[in-house]
Amino acid sequence: MALISVSNNALQNITAVPASIPTGALTLIKSITANASASISFVHGTDGVVLDGTYLSYVFKFINCHPSISSYFGFQGSTNSGSSYGVTLTSTVFEAYHGEDDSYGVLEYVTSQDLAQSTNFQKIMTGNKIDNDSGGCGTLQIFNPSSTTYVKHFINRTSAMWNTGADDYNVAGYFNTTSAINAFQFKFESGNIDDGIIKLYGVK
Repeated sequence: MALISVSNNALQNITAVPASIPTGALTLIKSITANASASISFVHGTDGVVLDGTYLSYVFKFINCHPSISSYFGFQGSTNSGSSYGVTLTSTVFEAYHGEDDSYGVLEYVTSQDLAQSTNFQKIMTGNKIDNDSGGCGTLQIFNPSSTTYVKHFINRTSAMWNTGADDYNVAGYFNTTSAINAFQFKFESGNIDDGIIKLYGVK
């Protein structure tokens, strides 16, 4: 591995960081706004979407995703540029819930919503309400999806208005493939994405 050096002798004198050094900065790649959309897909090479070795990590931001039917929000990957979505994955899920009336405070592992070597869509947000003021938000991070050596890990955390309370939904897992994943799709289990924004960022 090549060593990276800077010519300044003191940290306070450094005026620029070499491009090859990770900084953690987010670079917006694509933003898609739903409008009664059955699904939203990010496919490498389509409308400026970059899902290759340009970034080793990608972050999706969900902003006020509102369902037409109260249902779980999920995602899946593709190794064939979106021709099909169903990469084998394994995951673990836990959530915290607290009611508006101060009832049912709980933190639990949710065995019914994790996956074990499954090609189903992974649930990443609880069953969001269809109330006009309801909309789920959160973050999903994918690590090195273009790798042809390693499995593809992901970490997810979302907040949604479920039933009559707040739900904190946490998922972690991996796509069990060494093939490059070059597309991701998001959708509710039932109905459309009535409204909402999904943003894709690359992490430098």
